[in-house]
Amino acid sequence: MANHSSARARVETPHVNQTTNQTSRTNTIVNALKRRAQSVLNDKLIDAQSRAIIRYALETNDPWLAELVRRADAGEDVIDNLQSLETNEDEANEERIEALTEMICRAGDEPATKSGALLVLMAALENAKHPKALANTGKHLAFIHCGELNLGGMVDTQIAVLERELFSR
Repeated sequence: MANHSSARARVETPHVNQTTNQTSRTNTIVNALKRRAQSVLNDKLIDAQSRAIIRYALETNDPWLAELVRRADAGEDVIDNLQSLETNEDEANEERIEALTEMICRAGDEPATKSGALLVLMAALENAKHPKALANTGKHLAFIHCGELNLGGMVDTQIAVLERELFSR
């Protein structure tokens, strides 16, 4: 068939690129959000502090911009509602971190429980939205627990250090 002179090569039209469509849709949504945010910024009926927060969120491409704009459009005070933007997931994670840290740091020889709690703690940190914040919470709690368990030892060590410093002069 390749040698037959009457056969013509088929010309195919390129497929519509799905990622281009998705990017286009995303850009349309982002542009609409920016227009809504700009209209909120121009609305003098909305308090100046709320507009300042929205302006900053717009400039920094904050992921909460849509929620802030929605609340401002609904007539809610953005500043009073900032605390509610934090999810309960963070609070639940902090409670889990606290419980796991307590299991790891408590007195007694329970290697299975302690190693299991450590494994769950590491997984929780790995899957968290804000792993650094939760890791810092864990470190802080571990320090508190260790301090409670060994308060006398910590005081004795500090007294020894102070004594050395005082008598070395």
